[in-house]
Amino acid sequence: MLENGQPRALQPVPRTTRTWHLVFWGTVVLGIFTLLYVLRSVLAPFVAGMIMAYLLDPIADRLQSWGVSRLWATVVITLGFLLLLIAGLLFALPVLYDQVSRFAANVPNYVNILMEKGDHLMTLANEVLTPGEMERISTVVQDIVRNGMKWLTEALTALVSGGVVLVGVVAVLVVVPVIAFYMLRDWDRMTGVIDTFLPRPYAPVIREQLRLMDQTIAGFIRGQVLVCLALGSFYGISLSLVGLDLAMVVGLTSGFLSFIPYVGTITGFVLSMGLAFAQFSDWLPISVVFGIFMCGQLLEGNFLTPKLVGDRVGLHPVWIIFALLAGGGLFGFVGILLAVPVAAAIGVLVRFFLSQYVRSSFYTGIDSRGQVIEPLAADCVPASLDEMMNPPALRPGSTPDAQDSTRKDNG
Repeated sequence: MLENGQPRALQPVPRTTRTWHLVFWGTVVLGIFTLLYVLRSVLAPFVAGMIMAYLLDPIADRLQSWGVSRLWATVVITLGFLLLLIAGLLFALPVLYDQVSRFAANVPNYVNILMEKGDHLMTLANEVLTPGEMERISTVVQDIVRNGMKWLTEALTALVSGGVVLVGVVAVLVVVPVIAFYMLRDWDRMTGVIDTFLPRPYAPVIREQLRLMDQTIAGFIRGQVLVCLALGSFYGISLSLVGLDLAMVVGLTSGFLSFIPYVGTITGFVLSMGLAFAQFSDWLPISVVFGIFMCGQLLEGNFLTPKLVGDRVGLHPVWIIFALLAGGGLFGFVGILLAVPVAAAIGVLVRFFLSQYVRSSFYTGIDSRGQVIEPLAADCVPASLDEMMNPPALRPGSTPDAQDSTRKDNG
């Protein structure tokens, strides 16, 4: 805009307007948070479908660049994903069924082995401990066994009587691909509509932050999926070669839970060592199982995670654990699905605000005109809570001239 042949100076945003902006966006965020909390019980398939569409969108964009329409690209990707899923299930289910059946058949042998080891330990304990200590240990062991059997009975009862839950799971497996198909087909259109509603003065900054969020989320999720697949395959195959029962179940479980730092390795290690002690009477296979998990931890920490995920995503393991626990506690399964994207978004925003802070005059001490801001005098800082609540200007008998003379005397 020109005014009298000269460019008009940009006017600063009034403080009242900025306040209303903060109130408006704070209300929007609070409304979204409340809506997610109220609808958390029905949002799981929609969130899962949205995440699937987000991960598959780059493939659709690549097919479009080759001249394929968006609709046909979505159809090809969805069918390909379903075929891979079905092929994986057809391969995994017979193996899992065989291992579970073998484990169920060998349970009596496990009990006998554990009883023999228990008798040996009891003999050693009787030589060292007093009768009173042995009685207390026996009581603790009986309580643990009783609680474990109670939990197992309740779990089996819930599994047998959980027909409604099974139907719900099947319904989700059917609904999620449908939701993912429509979201993937309309992904570019939806993002374009959202872009049109961005505040025009701040649109470039918002787009840049969204780009950084996309880079962080995509880098973490795609890299972590590869890490989980690699670890699950390594543990499953290695434990199967040792001859451990439920090797594929333990390996896949450990690999799947590896997206939570340390949880997958610890879970798989505890389950594998427990099965190894129950199954093997020789120490060699037990030591091999222990070595497999040590090698898996070294492989993950020194090769898989640095190469596939890397530090570029800027997500600390503690932050990820906190986000998953907080998301699961507040929103259940939906919170777990949204935990990592929300944590990545918050991380990007925190880094942005910190970068703005270190450029501000409040941090540098230099105002917009390049002049050094005079530091706050020591005598201007309240020495006590009483002085802060009752400054000299408000005290009876205090005048500006008296205050100036006091400062000069102090100087």
